[in-house]
Amino acid sequence: MTERLQQLYSQQGQSPWVDNLKRSHLQDGTLAALVGRGARGVTSNPTIFQKAISGSHDYDEQFAALANSDVATEAAYWTMVIDDVKAACDILRPVHDGSAGADGFVSLEVSPAMADDSIGTATAVRELSARVDRPNVMIKIPATAPGVPAIRTAVGEGRDINVTLIFSLERYAEVVEAYLSGLEAQDGDLSGISGVASFFISRVDTEVDRRLDKIGSPAALALRGKAAVAQGILANHLARERFSGPRWDALVARGARMQRPLWASTSTKNPAYPDTLYVDSLIGPDTVNTLPEATIEAFVDHGTLARTIDTVNAIADARDVWRALPEVGIDMDDVARTLEAEGVSSFLKSFDELLATLEARRHELKG
Repeated sequence: MTERLQQLYSQQGQSPWVDNLKRSHLQDGTLAALVGRGARGVTSNPTIFQKAISGSHDYDEQFAALANSDVATEAAYWTMVIDDVKAACDILRPVHDGSAGADGFVSLEVSPAMADDSIGTATAVRELSARVDRPNVMIKIPATAPGVPAIRTAVGEGRDINVTLIFSLERYAEVVEAYLSGLEAQDGDLSGISGVASFFISRVDTEVDRRLDKIGSPAALALRGKAAVAQGILANHLARERFSGPRWDALVARGARMQRPLWASTSTKNPAYPDTLYVDSLIGPDTVNTLPEATIEAFVDHGTLARTIDTVNAIADARDVWRALPEVGIDMDDVARTLEAEGVSSFLKSFDELLATLEARRHELKG
């Protein structure tokens, strides 16, 4: 029987990626097995690496060697992380080659300390790309206002970019424009450039639901659990509009690929919601869904394999929700600002905590 993840791609055109990366999964065959079952990419972020390194002894030997060689703590972090990304890229390389470079990527995020630094972000993208030195590495840039120019610069240099921490349709429109402008800055063939734009789905519902509960009216409570899917559906619709027409056709003639919408943070945080809510409701072609292992198993076991993201009813319902939210008192612009600030802060906190943990280990080793 064909694995459900394989069917998600072969029947619906959506690429399932694994939302986790840690050394044990590289060494014990877990990631290779997931790829064999149909996973077509991997994402990582500072929080994922913080859990992987602080929560295991998998990195102790390498870190001890680096520390004893007087490699600085942050430099040691990047060495360990880049080694993991290289290994994951090698596992995904057959998918990348088999898709002619359209899939099979492993994402690595720039330092969260760069979120407000356009020039620093662009420099970090170059450095990380060179250090990983794999055709299927995809560097992550946060969709902050300073991040947008860095996206254009990186795409204009021919790099594969995963734009992360998108929480508003308005910022997404800026991200798409940065991608298109970056492609237009290139000469000649564009077929070697791929990109995704990542919406953090469940975080939207968590924040909006909190505000709806505070409002407490029947009309507000009726909208609980609907904002995130509505935003994803409208984002996909916006992508279809922007990646069409004469401007896009001219880029396609040079081999350009669409910057695919990617659904991140797709595990449900509210136990009252179905555990496959953010998979089942956002299935459609030329999209990516990046899934934690638990969500993968839930979808394989009882998920609904059907095109849902662009049906007439789905788009109409999403528009109704989007109109209703401000009517009950939800300011989605403020929601987006809050979530972006929290997202950057959360990644920076994970990054700083991990460096502090490694620094403490360094002192233990020296002792």
